[in-house]
Formats: sequence, structure tokens, C-alpha cells
Amino acid sequence: MKTIKLSLALAISLLFANAMNAQTTFGVRAGVNFQNLNGKYPDGDKRMGKLRTGFNAGVNAEIPVGDGFYLQPGLLYSLKGAKAKGVELPFDVSLSYLEVPINFIYKPDLGQGRMLLGFGPYVAYAVGGKYEIGNTDTDIEFGSEPGELKRFDAGANFLAGYEFANNFSFQLNAQLGLGNMVNRASGDNDSKLNNTGFGVSFGYRFGGR
Repeated sequence: MKTIKLSLALAISLLFANAMNAQTTFGVRAGVNFQNLNGKYPDGDKRMGKLRTGFNAGVNAEIPVGDGFYLQPGLLYSLKGAKAKGVELPFDVSLSYLEVPINFIYKPDLGQGRMLLGFGPYVAYAVGGKYEIGNTDTDIEFGSEPGELKRFDAGANFLAGYEFANNFSFQLNAQLGLGNMVNRASGDNDSKLNNTGFGVSFGYRFGGR
């Protein structure tokens, strides 16, 4: 937990520490998420969910680190979750996060613009969540007790896209949660829950080429 908190603080510091660097540019980005929750129940059975549509929006900085290579820390609000599969009543889990991705980006010239290729880690903090069962909504309780969800999450990002000459861009992205989101009870060695998903987003960069 302390390691994740330190990573989150470091990532936010990276986002703003280079504001005085004339080569650093800033951008905005927003898009749609297609998310799911994967993992196992305490008995070892797989958790089976369906994709849930969410969204993300936020800002990022782009710091040159080499010819065509950039470090891109960001700060996003991201809505994730999943829908139930194979149940009689509609069941929906929504999770809201403040997320800090730190992507390593390669931008080779392609036509009049540039291709976008990148990967990197992210850390996230849950600011809210709900279970929706039928017509009933219940707030998710986050904590450290068995069965409760952890507020902190971490994982990996992968992206590919294109940046036009006018600084508008689009990208496809995939995300793999690597942190177990559920607190296990004593003797429970199997419970596991991970955020996974993909999406498409659009952005604009101020300054640049």
C-alpha cells in the first residue's frame, strides 16, 4: 500500500515538475472505456462478467527524452466496472477512479503527422463506486476488511494511434490491472479481482512540433 501511495505521489509530481521546461507540452484527452472485472471467487471459480461502457477524461504532459521519444505522465478521471453474466436481475458494478498513467511514447513521422506507440504503468485511487441490482443502488464500501474492495489499483497501459499535423490525435488503448482489488479473508488463497479493458480516445496537444 505504501509503495502504491509513493508511486502515485511521484507520478503527480512528474506531471507538474516540468512545467517550466519550454520543450514540455500539455494536452487534453477524453474517450470511451469498455471495461470488465476478471478474477476468481474464494472457491477458485472464475468471475464471469460482461463489458461495461464507461469514459475517461483528463490532462497530460509530454516530456522529450530522446529523438521521437517522450515521457507522458497524466491525470485522468476514469469510470470502470462490469456487468453480470448469467443472472436473472440486471447487475452492474461501477467504479470511479482518479488515475495517473506514466506512459513511454514513441512518435515516428508518418505522412503529415506522427504515429503514436506507447506503454507504461498506471496507479489509481477509487473515489466512488456502486452496485446496481435491479432497481436498487448500493454504495461500495472500500477498506481493508475481508471482502471489501481496495481503493488503490495499479496496472499496465498499451496504446497505438495517430497525431495529426494540427495537434489533434486519436488512439486505441488497452489496460491490464495487475493489483488484486479484493481483500482476502484468512485461509482464502484464491479470491482475485482485476480491472481490465480497452477503449478509444481523442486528444489535443497545445504547442508541439
